[in-house]
Amino acid sequence: MEPVISSFMRLFLLSAFLVVCLVIKVSGNIEGDALNALKNSMSDPTNVLQSWDATIVTPCTWSRVTCNSENGVIRVDLGNANLSGELVPQLGQLQNLQYLELYSNNITGKIPDEIGNLTNLVGLDLYFNKITGSIPDNLANLKKLRFLRLNNNNLSGKIPMRLTTVTTLQMLFKGNPLLNQAPPTLSTPTRQQNPSGNGNRAIEAIAGEIIVVGVPLLFVAPLIAIIYAKRRKLQEFFFDVAAEEDREVHLAQPRRFSLQELQFATDNFNNKNFLGEGASGKVYKGRLISSELVAVKRLVAVKRINEELTQGWQMHFLTEVEMISVAVHRNLLRLRGFCITPTERILVYPYMVNGSVASNLRDRSESQPPLDWHKRKRIALGAARVLDYLHDHCDPKVIHRDVKAANILLDEEFDAVVGDFGLAKLMSYEDTDVTSLVRGTIGHIPPEYLSTGKTSEKTDTYGYGVMLFELITGQGASGLARLADDDDLMFLDWVKLLIKEKRIKELVDADLNENYDEREVEDVIQLALLCTQGSPWERPKMSEVVRMLEGDGLAEKWDQWWHREHMIQQNFTPTCLKATSWPFPLDSPLTSDIQSDLSGPR
Repeated sequence: MEPVISSFMRLFLLSAFLVVCLVIKVSGNIEGDALNALKNSMSDPTNVLQSWDATIVTPCTWSRVTCNSENGVIRVDLGNANLSGELVPQLGQLQNLQYLELYSNNITGKIPDEIGNLTNLVGLDLYFNKITGSIPDNLANLKKLRFLRLNNNNLSGKIPMRLTTVTTLQMLFKGNPLLNQAPPTLSTPTRQQNPSGNGNRAIEAIAGEIIVVGVPLLFVAPLIAIIYAKRRKLQEFFFDVAAEEDREVHLAQPRRFSLQELQFATDNFNNKNFLGEGASGKVYKGRLISSELVAVKRLVAVKRINEELTQGWQMHFLTEVEMISVAVHRNLLRLRGFCITPTERILVYPYMVNGSVASNLRDRSESQPPLDWHKRKRIALGAARVLDYLHDHCDPKVIHRDVKAANILLDEEFDAVVGDFGLAKLMSYEDTDVTSLVRGTIGHIPPEYLSTGKTSEKTDTYGYGVMLFELITGQGASGLARLADDDDLMFLDWVKLLIKEKRIKELVDADLNENYDEREVEDVIQLALLCTQGSPWERPKMSEVVRMLEGDGLAEKWDQWWHREHMIQQNFTPTCLKATSWPFPLDSPLTSDIQSDLSGPR
């Protein structure tokens, strides 16, 4: 009897295995075939899609494709990939897809109606392409959609009225000259009130600056009044929106809050709402009248000066705030609003419930689990992508100047959201109480910035490299030097020794409990060393960093660098002692005015 049962069990298990394999193969082939159809429709001069091999069972190993634990494709990130061609209807078969990012390419043709089948879609980023035709009405079926970015294309026709029923949706259409960008709910009332058509044209001229967020008919009149007010005050940078209207009306420009509103939201900046402090100011948790949670950043105090200079720094502040608000990226903390008075400058951001990377690495409570290696890798890639965006896709380019774990926040899904970008420019006006020329955080500032005060995008690359070491070790920049167990070596030299002797486990955060891929950790360590080279022109661009994190080009770059380092070490004996600390002497006169890392979660 037992042999019969044994044979039956073997047959059952084999059948089950074959069924599972068939399910995986069929599911993988459906999504793989859909992505392969996209690949075949594209011209790919830089071979971004080289790894998209149709013979592989699932596309989860392809570059720029992210899958969930069940091998379902949840993200396709082909932004800034120099692709040209048309989108394909097969994209509608990616039923697990949450993010489709194809921004900053040369994509033509129409948006396929089949995109409206992607019911799990959260973000659709098609901005800066050459897409034509109308916006599909069935995008309104995507009830989970939060970001629809179609700006700077050649779209035409009307914005579908049904999109206004997706109440969580933020839409950006600016830069489509043939698109009727007035919100659909405005069309009838404006014709009735302006029979001559002049008012209608005025509204359409302004409407390109509007981000529509589901505007019910009840709020049509207030919105018309706001647009009309802006039309009459073109000389002003910003204008107020009443708090009770703000729940339904969001403008491309950040909202201007009154000081009283923010005092009420933070209980007059009560210490119980204090979240953290950095060189630029203190951060408080606040709750607006709409019940929205926000992080309120109160910048350092402004000196009381004469009226002419007051107008100068106010104009400087407003100009820089306007520049910050133009930058839009999924991994970038958007500016919710601002407040300016003769003595106050305050910025308002969405509140990030999971705090900062620094607080998760070093200040977490006992009940808060440590960041696992998978989350840390996602954080590294998200931060790299947004720095690449700031450097190469903003006009003018934005240099962050203070890249560190404390300035990288975490959203509900623990994805990286880079904050405090643009603050260096906001804080640079001469009429503040902060007078130091060098701005940043000890340990994150590259040597050329300390010696000359000049910055470039490679300043951010250096800070990013230090941030990678924070992710790997769990330590802040000031604690890295203490990790080395050799009194004669500086931190970076010690890291090189660990790689040479295959001892990288000594560098890895103990909170990971060895639950990581050692090969992946070594790759990130190598990338961190490439980013923290002393010579700025030797450091990679952030676009190269993104590609290397995705598995393209790191091995070659590292081999070249490691060979050069070996040659240097053969001809040079380090004389710098560990006592000089990492990455420069802490008692250096250059660092006397630099703020230490005091930022907390926010």
